[in-house]
Amino acid sequence: MLSTDTNNNEELKALFNNAAIGILTVDQHGKITLANDFAIKQFGYSLEELRGNTIELLIPQRFRGKHVNHREGFINKSTHSRPMGLGLDLYGQKKDGTEFPVEVSISSYETDSGRFAIAFINDITIRKESEEALKDLNAQLEQKVKDRTQSLSDALEKEKELNELKSRFVSIASHEFRTPLSTILSSAYLISRYNKTEEQSNRDKHIARIVSSVNMLNDILNDFLSVGKIEEGKIQLRITEFNMKELIEGIIGEMQTILKPGQIVMYDHAGSEMIMLEPSLLRHIVMNLLSNAIKFSSEHSSIEINCVHKPGEMVLAVRDHGLGISEEDKQHLFSRFFRGSNVTNIQGTGLGLHIVAKYAELMNGTIVCNSALNNGTEFIITFDLNNIDNENDIINRG
Repeated sequence: MLSTDTNNNEELKALFNNAAIGILTVDQHGKITLANDFAIKQFGYSLEELRGNTIELLIPQRFRGKHVNHREGFINKSTHSRPMGLGLDLYGQKKDGTEFPVEVSISSYETDSGRFAIAFINDITIRKESEEALKDLNAQLEQKVKDRTQSLSDALEKEKELNELKSRFVSIASHEFRTPLSTILSSAYLISRYNKTEEQSNRDKHIARIVSSVNMLNDILNDFLSVGKIEEGKIQLRITEFNMKELIEGIIGEMQTILKPGQIVMYDHAGSEMIMLEPSLLRHIVMNLLSNAIKFSSEHSSIEINCVHKPGEMVLAVRDHGLGISEEDKQHLFSRFFRGSNVTNIQGTGLGLHIVAKYAELMNGTIVCNSALNNGTEFIITFDLNNIDNENDIINRG
């Protein structure tokens, strides 16, 4: 399909028209003068439709403006061959408007008729698709490696936490169990020594000490069991309607025996007494906060419990006037095994507030602590009742 006014011999015609790449020549005005068969098939035009049109006919509309300047500069100034658009994505446009990625090499030459440029156009659709497929494959492999690495990292971190948990358990258990066990042993021995009738008061005193120590051991074991269930996601909720005021008053009554001399607990409830929550978890929360308030407050001090129940929300606050908590300690207050720097001489596992925070979270509650050293402590838990399930079915929050 060579122009009839060319003087190329038959071999050049064969080379031109049988090349497996699109070849176009354009004059110094950018108008197409020749096109081989491969280029005609590439773009879907006939030779007659191409000849006389500028090369921009074969370029997507959004690139045509810039291409005119590039084309004029190359034809009029360039004297060597070069690939076009290095580092750029180039596109051709077929007669039907379809775009396809191309790779273009161009060179210029001069004849008696003027300066011309010849362009070699290669459709690289398959290569681009292969490159994209390779990129996708690499991205998938990289993601799998990242996921696998993260999975291994998480597993190692979990194992590290488990080992730390076991280590802390052994350390705290050996320390916390020693005192109540020693008390039980010594009291049991002394009871055996009080064998006279008139010594019953002494026996009663040591029996009370044994009961108290056993309860202490039971509380420690329950803390460890609760943490274990939380870590394993095995805490189950049974949301039911119950009288919150009666529950808290019952807890206050039970804990009268551990109050220090002169300590009093004041309780105030505002709003409806009936509420939809998990009573056993709420009971644990109140008992823990109240026992802490008693433990860390002095004799002849007051402890206040306040509840405000309104539509969609319940706020529980427990305040004491005891040792208080430093700003530094408040940052770690709800961590496992954490104990404040000013209470190391008071018994405790450092698990209570961690469990309280987790139980509150399970019931859509948020907890905050307001405290200052030697100025008491207040814990405020706000329960969002709008998202609490109103059915009595067991809800597994694991």
